[in-house]
Amino acid sequence: QVQLVESGGGLVQAGGSLRLSCAASGRSFSNYAMGWFRQPPGKEREFVAAISETGDNTYYADSMKGRFTISRDSAKNTVYLQMGSLKPEDTAVYYCAARPPVFAYRSYMNPLAYTSWGQGTQVTVSA
Repeated sequence: QVQLVESGGGLVQAGGSLRLSCAASGRSFSNYAMGWFRQPPGKEREFVAAISETGDNTYYADSMKGRFTISRDSAKNTVYLQMGSLKPEDTAVYYCAARPPVFAYRSYMNPLAYTSWGQGTQVTVSA
């Protein structure tokens, strides 16, 4: 298991940018694919983006393509989510998650593929 701690959330105006960070500790970070999910107020948790173990492949929900960028720094055991052109509907609690090798057969978009979750960081986008 890895332990995950998100940071970087906050209040931003529509059209602005934020960068979220997720610091991992514990077992080998490079063995895990990483994902970002979010939960808007009153809604279910939804997939945002994911990055493969090596960082060579990235995946995005359709509504985030072109606005969000996921990346990872193995030297720092950290995954990032750069968010741009933010909209009020991006308001949510954002969670990072780690997918272990044993669940590599599960889709990046499936929350059940991930066994470690951070505590979440609030992002609020004002109109």
